[in-house]
Amino acid sequence: MTIPTHTTLPAEAPARPRVVQGRLRCGEPPTEPRSPLFVGALGFAQFGLFVALLGPVIVSMALKVNTLLASPTERTSALGVVLGVGAVAAFAGNALFGRLSDRTTSRFGRRRPWIVGGVLVMAAALWFIAGAGSVPALAAGWFVAQLGANACFAAFTATLADQLPQRQYAKVSAMVGIMQNVGVLAASQIASRLTDNMLGLFLVPAAIGVVGMVAYAVVLPDPVLAQRPARLDLRTLAGAFWVNPLRHRDFGFAWWSRFLIILSSFLFTTFRLNFLVDRIGLKDAAAAQAIATGILVYTVVLVLAGWAAGVVSDRTGRRKTLVAASTGLFGVGVAVLAHTHTVTGFYVVEAVMGLAYGIYMSVDMALVLQVLPNPQDSGKDLGVFNMANAIPQSAAPFLGSLLLGVGAAAQPSYTLLLWTAAVVAVAGALVILPVKKVK
Repeated sequence: MTIPTHTTLPAEAPARPRVVQGRLRCGEPPTEPRSPLFVGALGFAQFGLFVALLGPVIVSMALKVNTLLASPTERTSALGVVLGVGAVAAFAGNALFGRLSDRTTSRFGRRRPWIVGGVLVMAAALWFIAGAGSVPALAAGWFVAQLGANACFAAFTATLADQLPQRQYAKVSAMVGIMQNVGVLAASQIASRLTDNMLGLFLVPAAIGVVGMVAYAVVLPDPVLAQRPARLDLRTLAGAFWVNPLRHRDFGFAWWSRFLIILSSFLFTTFRLNFLVDRIGLKDAAAAQAIATGILVYTVVLVLAGWAAGVVSDRTGRRKTLVAASTGLFGVGVAVLAHTHTVTGFYVVEAVMGLAYGIYMSVDMALVLQVLPNPQDSGKDLGVFNMANAIPQSAAPFLGSLLLGVGAAAQPSYTLLLWTAAVVAVAGALVILPVKKVK
């Protein structure tokens, strides 16, 4: 574990946190549940950001690349490079900006400046991508978009630890996860209707993301850091990327479990449109529509499973077993997809994966919030944890491109890709079992 380099509470502060001027002081764990207005704004912000951010990952970037290149192998290779470069920015940006938000002394609060500034940078970069005329320009634009999005997302995620009492963890985590996936559904629906309008394909989701995050920033009771932290040096900056997994083993196991399921998911979703075009034989527009329908099926099942799992988890206090079971089920779904050759089969697998991921996303964040090393540095620690989202997003496009090219001539090796993804997901289920602090 990285030892915090500063303290946000005065020495004479009481051991139990109390509200000051309607807000908690920085680093104080809340005891009262948040209002429906706050929770609703939080959910809408999550929805908006993921409409803007995952639209390109799911469909839009593949459609953009397809306007620039003709060969199927060149397209998958270029898509892997563009998304991989952006995911490198996500890896660096999330941890770095999470740490900086912990230390921000703005009169507008610690998190609010990064939430608003980051989402505006992301929107500007998406506008640039819409008009880009080459693969290197796409990569540069996506790199900047991911930096902005992760500056926003790191600060936004830290507000979960800042603002929520433990008894709301799973229910609110379920709602946040549901809104994330509803955002993915909305992004796919928007993309399916704007396949011939590149400007709208990127800017409509960007506008939704800006509205959602700005609205949340308005209602967020973001406390001001009253005590200036120690000077930022290279050692402190490097500490933004590290929590000692030997000293904080539960956090380390949770990190690896998240890493593995995200790697499994992105090995498939990065190349989903190409899978439908190359394996199933659909045209670009039909493939985009099939993805939109598949995500609709996935999301409906996810919403029902996720909400039920969140309620059960908060009432029973059980997190670990639900996370392990759902991650294993996700791997089964990916393995079945490896032998799917019809659109109907694709929809069935989407339903299985929706069930698995609905349970997972509603409970896993609740588990993570319970094993955070230090509540005063929640932005930094959650930034480190979010590296488990960002690193596999960086690795998946490159690894996926390599797997698709093994033994491939005219047709990419989708069976190898999907079986690899299935094995990775099952490994993620096993890694969570040694966690001791959470049932």
